[in-house]
Amino acid sequence: MHSLTNSFVAEKLEEIATLMRLAGENDFKAIAFDRAARTIEGLQEDINEIIEQKGLTDIKGIGKSIANDLYALAETGEVPVLTDLKKKVPEGLIKWLGISGLGPKKIYKIHKELGITEIDELKEKCEDGSVAKLSGMGAKSAEKILKSIEWMEQFSERCLLDEATEVANAMMKSLEDLEGVEKISIAGSLRRSNETIGDVDILIAANEKFAAPIFDVFTNHPSVTEILGKGETKSSVRTKEGRQVDLRIVKPDHFGAALMYFTGSKEHNVVMRQRARDRNMTLNEYGLFEMDEKGNTNFDKPVASESEEIIYKKLDLNFVPPELREDRGEAAFFEKNEKADLVTVDDIRGVLHAHSTWSDGKKSIKEMADACIERGYSYLGLTDHSRTAAYAGGLDIESVQKQWKEIDAINNQFAKDGVDFRVFKGIESDILQDGSLDYPDDILAGFDFIIASVHASLDKPADKMMDRYKRTVDNKYTTMIGHPTSRLLLRRGQSQVNVNQLIEWAAENNVAIEINANPWRLDMDWRHGQKAKSFGLMSAVCPDAHTIEGIDDIPYGVAIARKAWFESDRILNTKSTDEIDRWFKERR
Repeated sequence: MHSLTNSFVAEKLEEIATLMRLAGENDFKAIAFDRAARTIEGLQEDINEIIEQKGLTDIKGIGKSIANDLYALAETGEVPVLTDLKKKVPEGLIKWLGISGLGPKKIYKIHKELGITEIDELKEKCEDGSVAKLSGMGAKSAEKILKSIEWMEQFSERCLLDEATEVANAMMKSLEDLEGVEKISIAGSLRRSNETIGDVDILIAANEKFAAPIFDVFTNHPSVTEILGKGETKSSVRTKEGRQVDLRIVKPDHFGAALMYFTGSKEHNVVMRQRARDRNMTLNEYGLFEMDEKGNTNFDKPVASESEEIIYKKLDLNFVPPELREDRGEAAFFEKNEKADLVTVDDIRGVLHAHSTWSDGKKSIKEMADACIERGYSYLGLTDHSRTAAYAGGLDIESVQKQWKEIDAINNQFAKDGVDFRVFKGIESDILQDGSLDYPDDILAGFDFIIASVHASLDKPADKMMDRYKRTVDNKYTTMIGHPTSRLLLRRGQSQVNVNQLIEWAAENNVAIEINANPWRLDMDWRHGQKAKSFGLMSAVCPDAHTIEGIDDIPYGVAIARKAWFESDRILNTKSTDEIDRWFKERR
């Protein structure tokens, strides 16, 4: 039997769904694999145990056929249907998925009718008019494909949360005070705080007479390099960062319904529409409407549309925060609860996981501490790299002891000057090949806290990786696990870590698992939030700051913590200086 992780299985199922669409197969089959992927991704149980007990079909959304595919994956390491699809679908077509406006169905059509598989061939066929001549395409479609290919050659199709936020904020700032703008909001996956973002969506409530001048300002923004489309209710542009930004303008009394619809997720919207039908109503982007006994909808008189709160209330729900709108139990929760006690940026009282010039940081300990004070924080948990990370200036034992003396001197000076701030002595210890930490026990005992992270041998099989983590979690000196999957978003996938199992071990040993706030990481993944909640796992929102500016990544980590359903009392750095000092000591 091959050891699997839930995320690995979900990736395989998603790959099957994608290739099915590219192969021109029935979309309902592809949808089944998509749903199965989301189900497996959100499981709190270990997929290996379920497979061993032959219990896959007991999971809602996993039919006999998909179950057999997964049993084969566990037995042989391959999925027969995936192997067959890879033979059918040319590898070059997969790259076409990044082309704006080209979905799997259109890709299949162009490939089948023109016999091409590579992006260069597609570009050529757009230029010579072949694509425009295909039914359902046309000259405008071919032109859009060409422009999208040109963009792809310069930029990635998705961007990190911080880049999308900066793009959106710049646009919002130029629009929010314009005449006629009654309400404005970010929508889409950015409003839901997804870890990577495709298009940036902005929604404005304004009367029709103001739409044209608002769109003029939008399309003439200094960051715009290309106008992709300009209409009466929607305009789209490309910015210098390569991002597509879509602006929609709706009537003020439709704003709430439109904001709910365009925020998504698609799965959350499906649940909301079903709740409306169950109550003899219809929900769409224009509002919530009553249906008569024959099922006809009166679209002239909305029951509610002006605010999300009112629409949720009409559907017997309390307001659902945008971060939680992923169809992961939020409807059931907000039927019974007025709100979720989610952590906020204002709850964070100190900075944990930061580097200085002692290893690979850009500023001194004192400079990092002063930057924290300037931002209103009460403490800094300094965690330079340990000695094995020689490539990052990792500290040998002599350097550790010298650093401790410097930290003592800084803290003494703060006390003398009446500054209520403390620097904690920490280390980001490499987790070694056998799972041990990077120093002997007498040195480990001298730290206030230790973040244990994997930086090497990321390609270990799941069972070997988990053996490594088990020894680390069992070590009494381990305070926290750092970036558990070691992923770098849009650059590198995650290592084979069974995060659900790691959560159980960590909670049992009172070890925290960080939410690394660096936008390249955002690791622990929010999808493990329900598992973490059920075991009472402690976490911390850690910027992993190597510069002063890096401290300001904390809000991105808070967004992920909220998306993962973390309350403030399960986030370590919402504690006061004395409280976290006590927690560090009691942990040992």
